[in-house]
Amino acid sequence: MHLSDEEKAMMDGRDGPAVQKAMDLLMRYGEALGAERLVETRNVCATITSTTPFQRDFALAKGGGMDAVFSEFSLDSQETVEIPKFKVFTSHLQLGFDPGQPERMGVSEEIVQFYNKSERHAAGLGAQIMNTCTPYQVGNIPTRGEHCAWMESSAVVYCNSVLGARTNTEGRESTGAAMLTGRIPYWGYHLDENRHATHVVELDVEVESVQDWGLLGYYIGEHVQERVPVVHSRRGIGRVPNLPRLKHFGAAASSSGGVEMYHIAGVTPEALTLEQALGGRAPVEVLRFGEAERRATYEKINATGKDAEVQYVMLGCPHYTIEQIWEAAQLIEGRRVHPDCELWIFTPRAIKSLADRNGYTKIIEDAGGILMTDSCSAMSRAVPKGTKTVALDSAKQAHYLPAILGVQAWFGSTAECIDAACTGRWNGGMQ
Repeated sequence: MHLSDEEKAMMDGRDGPAVQKAMDLLMRYGEALGAERLVETRNVCATITSTTPFQRDFALAKGGGMDAVFSEFSLDSQETVEIPKFKVFTSHLQLGFDPGQPERMGVSEEIVQFYNKSERHAAGLGAQIMNTCTPYQVGNIPTRGEHCAWMESSAVVYCNSVLGARTNTEGRESTGAAMLTGRIPYWGYHLDENRHATHVVELDVEVESVQDWGLLGYYIGEHVQERVPVVHSRRGIGRVPNLPRLKHFGAAASSSGGVEMYHIAGVTPEALTLEQALGGRAPVEVLRFGEAERRATYEKINATGKDAEVQYVMLGCPHYTIEQIWEAAQLIEGRRVHPDCELWIFTPRAIKSLADRNGYTKIIEDAGGILMTDSCSAMSRAVPKGTKTVALDSAKQAHYLPAILGVQAWFGSTAECIDAACTGRWNGGMQ
């Protein structure tokens, strides 16, 4: 790999051992990827803090505290080095639990205290403690063409596709190195030629609701896997999809497949036309999404759903927007969650603060629901005791939760999920 003079200086130890180890990691990583050089980044999204008993015990055993944890888990270094402040803007992603609801999520007070120590350490280094899978909702909105180093599949696909910024799906180690160096390997979706569409998906049905966009994303992910689709309709897309729709679409496509970038002709920034999205090349394949494909996808997502009785309704994967919380509050106001069911809604801390001020939190809590932050049931592996069947408005969560926790899952609209929470039964179905 070719290094600039600045990168050579970091590699030679000018900025201390932690930065030197970070450069060594990036060199090994880049060479494994076939990258010819590094690219400058000023925007990192990653998991930094520690939330597990293993990490706590590791910090105590090594004697280096949080520097030891960062060295091992974020720099792949068995030697503990002092971690300097981050060189670039760094946002913290979601956690394994909600620190404000430890008992509900089966987490001990000891682990919460260890997490709080870890959070203070990360904030002291310069991390923005956003604790969300949707950093673009709460202040991290990179511009088109900006090179980033982001973790979290649903955030990566949104960053590339909707914002037009550039990132691959990174890991804790590569992002840890990027925080300290402001560099990441120049490969994959950082390069123009890899951002063009490979597959065209022609719409033969209207795609309007959040549920519709989730179904479309799930279908596309299954069929294109890690390649780049462009959604096209000869009649036009119709109503332009908003943030929740694009969020759920990308999250579904990156769950059933490995989609890290998509285009929607006439909507997303690198696809003003179908031709622009394809970059002048013929597509590898043209797929059609019609009523038959929509119904088959719905049945596949709901394949684990057998029992009508629902013990748990989870909303907020990816984390709910304030608009979605507003909608949920409207749907549940004046109703009560069934005594045999629980409703948990997940959102970033910053958005919960707004929901508190607007009265939405009180409406949801008065109905018997809970507004939670920082995590989700897939990340925390936490659901109410006795949960056998879950209702979800997220195709991504319907894909993961049955595999992670062995539960049944029903996927439908937000209104159907709120109704399930209030009746204790799944009454949804394909419209």
